[in-house]
Amino acid sequence: MAEALRVQEELRSRVDLVGPGPSAPATVAGLDVAYAESGDRLAAAVTVLDAATLAVVDEAVCVGRPAFPYVPGLFAFREMPALLTALERLTVRPELLVCDGHGVAHPRRFGLACHLGLVTGLPAVGVGKTPLVGSWTGPGPRRGDRADLWDGGEVVGRVLRTRDGVRPVFVSVGHRIGLDGAVERVLALTPRYRLPETTRTADRLCRRALAAGGDRS
Repeated sequence: MAEALRVQEELRSRVDLVGPGPSAPATVAGLDVAYAESGDRLAAAVTVLDAATLAVVDEAVCVGRPAFPYVPGLFAFREMPALLTALERLTVRPELLVCDGHGVAHPRRFGLACHLGLVTGLPAVGVGKTPLVGSWTGPGPRRGDRADLWDGGEVVGRVLRTRDGVRPVFVSVGHRIGLDGAVERVLALTPRYRLPETTRTADRLCRRALAAGGDRS
């Protein structure tokens, strides 16, 4: 655990919080991980969507065992090996990664989206269902309303309403994209539901793979 903390502290200074990132990417990937009830198996899935139509154009999955114990704030070390294997199995290289998790909205400003972005060199965004750190006021009740997520005196993300009157999501920069651009990308990926289509398709894929057992691409 001490080594994992050291790695996070060392790598976080390399994160690019500005970008410019892709203003209109052609392809966007969703990344998600599902766990067996026993906790000793996981399925990591990546789905690549056409950014214009949100149709799935490629997908890959890796079923295996967690690479690290369950420690809040260190999920990247638990899930990264399987996610990287799934990414390597893609035939379509995505222009943006959208992670089911956090980027700099993390106790050490280095969540899963940051780690994946640095390792792959791709722009990355974290979209969390619940906050890991921070406080906020708002946002308003309408789709597109947003509020800054503050932690330790700095803005670490945005609380974004993707559907009228529905609980917001928590958007933060992972790598090679600015926060405003990250929010606009997430809004483009949520035309009908609270969560981005990238997350929804990756979630379905990893759950199917876990239920089926084995390892496939």
